[in-house]
Amino acid sequence: MALNTTDIAQVLEEIAPVLRGGWIQKIQQPTARTLVFDIRVPGQTHRLLISCRPETSRLHLARCTLLNPPTPPAFCQFLRAHFQGARIDDIRQVPNDRIVELHFTGKDGARTIVCELTGNKANVLVLDAERRVLLDLTHQRDLVGQPYAPPARRETGPHEAQPTRFTGAAGGDFPISADIEAHYQDKESTLAIDSAKDARLRLLKKTLKKEQRRIEAWRDDLAKAVKYRDYARYGELIKANLGSIKKGTEHITVVDYFDETLPEITIPLDTTKSAQGNMDDYFRKHRKYLAAERELKPRIERAQHDLDRLRQELKAIEQGTWTPPSESASTSMTMMRATTRKSQQSADQRRGPFRRFISTDGLPIFVGRNARENDELTFGLAKSDDLWLHARGTPGSHVLVRLEKGNDPPPETLRDAAMLALLYSDLKKSGKGDVIYARRKWVKKAKGQAPGAVIVTQEKSLHVSLEKKRLDALKARSAHK
Repeated sequence: MALNTTDIAQVLEEIAPVLRGGWIQKIQQPTARTLVFDIRVPGQTHRLLISCRPETSRLHLARCTLLNPPTPPAFCQFLRAHFQGARIDDIRQVPNDRIVELHFTGKDGARTIVCELTGNKANVLVLDAERRVLLDLTHQRDLVGQPYAPPARRETGPHEAQPTRFTGAAGGDFPISADIEAHYQDKESTLAIDSAKDARLRLLKKTLKKEQRRIEAWRDDLAKAVKYRDYARYGELIKANLGSIKKGTEHITVVDYFDETLPEITIPLDTTKSAQGNMDDYFRKHRKYLAAERELKPRIERAQHDLDRLRQELKAIEQGTWTPPSESASTSMTMMRATTRKSQQSADQRRGPFRRFISTDGLPIFVGRNARENDELTFGLAKSDDLWLHARGTPGSHVLVRLEKGNDPPPETLRDAAMLALLYSDLKKSGKGDVIYARRKWVKKAKGQAPGAVIVTQEKSLHVSLEKKRLDALKARSAHK
């Protein structure tokens, strides 16, 4: 359960006097919906944690250090760019509501961070001096640029009616924060286990289907190869009768000297091939049979063993007796995920040559070379959540940034891709211009037009100028040097 209005009032009474006048020293985003601000006050640094996770939305001072991702999310990068070094002028609760506002003065002037600690709809929003939304944590793009409007307030409800659950029994300088932190650490540990279990369940089901299809394909290949088991004998019999077989013969009947009873056997022949060619074909297909027996049988046995183990783990999860997998199983699943990623990367490389670059943040960028490649890049390779870019109002390359679902492009990656769109367009000579960008799902083919012609909706634009240093770095990371 998230903090109620009384909880929020109580913790703010404890921490607000200490944080006012402090300045932002560091900003981190350990999880998708958790922010941590290191706030420096004279002689001390405090760590303010803000969580918008629906089940545990809260705000308090934290003593524990959380692990951070290797690359900060885009929202965190934005906060660092605009709030690092800013001063906290005030921190206060909207009366009788679960909303907290932090007011700052920084290099961009007055800014506000609004923390809506409202359970399922919890969010963090950044407002400018006119209280227009600049960005929000949960990626509600329709809010950006709009005047901020708080969520509709309930007249009465369980959150307003509940007394505080935190007494400060933990003691210390900030006992309420310590109580809240301890309570939600236990809660989030349980949620983390449940989340890991759900993620494991989804991965197991997906992997089971994939592995079952692979085993069935291998068995089909083996069944086809078994038909060639006797083909070495046919090849030897043809070899023994090469001189008597003429091209165009449909079959030969010979004595099968491999059988003790010496029966006659009829061997089909390919009428378009010579006797030597038919003999070679039979020997080649027999070698295929031997290779299938040698390679596919052990492969099927190993895969079936892994499949049985995964089914047992799936059953344990469904029955509630699941424990974290062994190291070998974890390694196996990691390898499966790595194989999937490698297959995707290989597929990306097979689908057209394109120009390929790696952004400053390590994300793949693809650039079409011509109208045909533009069309294949946008409507073949691209996924719906990938970022699509093109120089505004002029012929040029389609540019694609590969993104994970739900992720926004980091600012440096966006600038890298926009610069490539400008470079490979007719605006190159001027060295500057506007580049439009949108998610691939908002790019449609223009009916009846030439390949590469598109209609874009919900696009944004970015004005860029060619930068030699950035382009040199991109070309150094190009997959086609």
